[in-house]
Amino acid sequence: MTFSGKYELESQENYEQFLDAMGLSNAKTDHKVITEVVQDGNNFTWTQSILNWTWSNKFIVGQECEMTTMTGSKFTALVTKEGGKISVQFPLYHFTAEMVEDKLIMNCITPGEKGVTFKRVSRRI
Repeated sequence: MTFSGKYELESQENYEQFLDAMGLSNAKTDHKVITEVVQDGNNFTWTQSILNWTWSNKFIVGQECEMTTMTGSKFTALVTKEGGKISVQFPLYHFTAEMVEDKLIMNCITPGEKGVTFKRVSRRI
């Protein structure tokens, strides 16, 4: 299934705990996150937006790509796709995304014994 589309936040779990684990407690927002994904084969542009803030990455599945964190730091990571799930190791968490029916399901998992799994479910708009 293609990821292409525009999605609006429907629900999320462990949002505040994830921000705390990342040291980003002051980044909490109540605005609805809009995620826009443009997919052309293995080429992706992945953009998340809220009021007055946009974060975007372009990547190619199966290749190491230069990406940017939510705070603007650049890093290089191998983007993989297995069983329809995209996977990227960000510096402070592991990101996965998959389509389940018409929902975009994203998980961010911080490492360690006290790791936090932040789950975001977005519906296609």
